[in-house]
This record gives sequence, C-alpha cells and structure tokens, in this order.
Amino acid sequence: MSTVTLRDIHKTYVDNEVIKGVNLDIHDREFVVFVGPSGCGKSTLLRMIAGLEDITSGDLLVDGDRMNDVPPDQRGLAMVFQTYALYPHMTVAENMAFSLRLAGVSKERRMERARDVARILQLEPLLDRKPGKLSGGQRQRVAIGRALVRNPKVFLFDEPLSNLDASLRVQMRIELAGLHESLQSTMIYVTHDQIEAMTLADKIVVLQGGIVEQVGSPLELYHHPRNLFVAGFIGSPKMNFLAVQTTGVQDSGTTVRLPGDATITIPVQPRTLMAGDRATLGIRPEHLRIDASNPTLMGEVLVVERLGGETYLYVKVAGGDTFIVQTDGDSRAKVRDRVPVSIDGNLCHLFDGAGQAIPKAERHPLSLTHHPEVPLQTEAPREQTYEQPIQPHEVPRQAE
Repeated sequence: MSTVTLRDIHKTYVDNEVIKGVNLDIHDREFVVFVGPSGCGKSTLLRMIAGLEDITSGDLLVDGDRMNDVPPDQRGLAMVFQTYALYPHMTVAENMAFSLRLAGVSKERRMERARDVARILQLEPLLDRKPGKLSGGQRQRVAIGRALVRNPKVFLFDEPLSNLDASLRVQMRIELAGLHESLQSTMIYVTHDQIEAMTLADKIVVLQGGIVEQVGSPLELYHHPRNLFVAGFIGSPKMNFLAVQTTGVQDSGTTVRLPGDATITIPVQPRTLMAGDRATLGIRPEHLRIDASNPTLMGEVLVVERLGGETYLYVKVAGGDTFIVQTDGDSRAKVRDRVPVSIDGNLCHLFDGAGQAIPKAERHPLSLTHHPEVPLQTEAPREQTYEQPIQPHEVPRQAE
C-alpha cells in the first residue's frame, strides 16, 4: 500500500507564492502525471514531495504518515531526474547499486539486486560499461534502474524523457508503461508534454500558475475539460475556439450563432446561459469534416500539413478565425482552396464568458475510464476570469 496525500500545500519564495493550496489524493498503484506549461509549479510540487523543497504550509502524507519534516532519504521515495545524474567513472552496475552502498548493504547483496533490476530493464549486457559508452535511452534506463534497486514506496519522475529524441521518447514511453504494469507501483511523473500525460497516466493533474485546474483520467479531461485552459492544453493539435452568441436555450441544448450567421445547437445543460450571452465554442480538429453536403462554414485553406496517415488543414473561416481540420492522409486540398467545413454540435464544447465549461447533457461513456479499483478524484471548481481575448491558432509558415 503506497499512497500520497497533499492537503492545502503552499510554497512561497519570499513574497512569491508558486504553489497555491494544492489538494490531491494519489492512490496505491496509480500512475499520476503532473502536466502544465513551463512555470506552472509541477516540478516544484514534485520536489516538495521528494523533500528537496521545503513546504511553506500544508501537510504531505505518505501512507498516512506526515512527511513535512522527514529527510528525503527517509521518505521511502526514489526520484529519476531529467539529466540522468550518473557517475561517469562508475559502471552501470555500480551506478545502480550506489544507493545501496551508501546504506551499508554488502557488495554481494547490492550486485545481486543490480543484476535483478538489469534483467527487468534489459540492461544485463551493459552492466560492465560506463555511462560514456551508452546511448541516451540506455542512460535513462540506468537512471530508472538506480531508483528500482531501492524498492521504494513511490517512484518520482521529473521530465525523464525530455532529453531524448522523438523516436526514443516513444520507445521509453512504452517501456515506462510496461514497467508500471509489471511492478504495480505508485508513480508520480512530471512533464510539459500532454501526449506523454495522455499515454502514460491513470490520472492527470493539470496545473497552471501553481493552481490545480483539473484532475481526472485522460479521457475525462479530453471529453469534459473544465475550462478553456484545460480544453486548449489537452489534445494535439489543440482545440479550435470560436467566439459565438447564444440565440436560444432549450432542454435539448443551447443554440449559438457563428460568424456568417450559421447556427448550431450544442447539447449542454440548460439554465446556465441565456439568449444573447457571449460564449466560446470549442471543437477539436479531429471532429471537423470537409463536407460539401452539410457545410456549416466556408473557409479558405491557408496551409496544408501532410503527415502521411493524416493531413491537417489550416482553414480561415468567416470572421477571420483559423480552424485546424484533421482529414485523411490522401486529402487533395491545396492552399487557397475554398472548402466547406461541417461542424457537428454533438461534438462541440461550450464555455461561458468566464471561460468555464458548460456541462454537457450526457457524459461520454469512456470519460470515466481510469485505474481499476481507484475512485476518480477531482478538485472543487474555482472561479476564474479569462481577461485575455481568445486567440485563434497561430498559422505556421508554409513550407518552401
């Protein structure tokens, strides 16, 4: 049983509060990912759990025991850093067993433990090599192995894949997912990459400005983002946003007027908006269609990105906003083409003037999928005003 509980955690540097009252329950065997933009406080929060940063106020509990004043090496946690932090003069086996050496474990026992971990991580042929002879992915596995030999209660990962190239990141994501499945350990993982968060996590914690914006399973955040920030952060490419005005509110949904006078009904809960209110429509690129039989908006193709299996069209629609539309890889669309964009109201999201999501009339059937035997935890909603105007997608420069 390895649980981590954060109760009203604050962190202040002089007069700058960087963590602002975080409450979170991390359950036994969960893979929890802290995600957010640079400066959101995710690494600071992880370092506070590890004991590398003091907690200004609040309580940190591991397996129910308060850890605020417990030294890092006595918390039963193991941390994997972004920079590997391997000793260049030591072999792989010596690096992995070093913490056991400091703990006074016999050489025979610590080398046995290093070999056991090397077998799990497929490092057995490399045990006698030094870090300088290893690839980036191999070094990262050694860093993970050094944490594994300690048999910790909880694993902490601070952006461990950010130094790897794209193909190695994919490979290491697969290995980490398999490692969690085989070890059934509690893991807390920090990243700025929402793709890593979506593919690895049982539960995602989205942070911004030291505040938890939303906690939930990957599909919960994808299908039911709490606000504009989460909606725009989760998903790749990011969600399209469009300023709209409500024209009617019925039990079946809320009808909004789009630029160009088209209307669409979105099945959200009534009694939240009134006719005439300003709102924001959100729809993901994969939910838009180029469909001449049922056009909602007409637009001009500005950029075509062909990725083989899929194509992204950057389409300027009425009102000057730019939508990203995901189409199939064989799309024949060209720059400056006029295309009919079809929007299905059932796939749209609606946000009020403060940037808060209007709850959908029905939950998506997969949105509560999460780690077995673990109840879904969410933070209480908070008031937030989005003072900055909604910006359309930045259009990439057309390749020469």
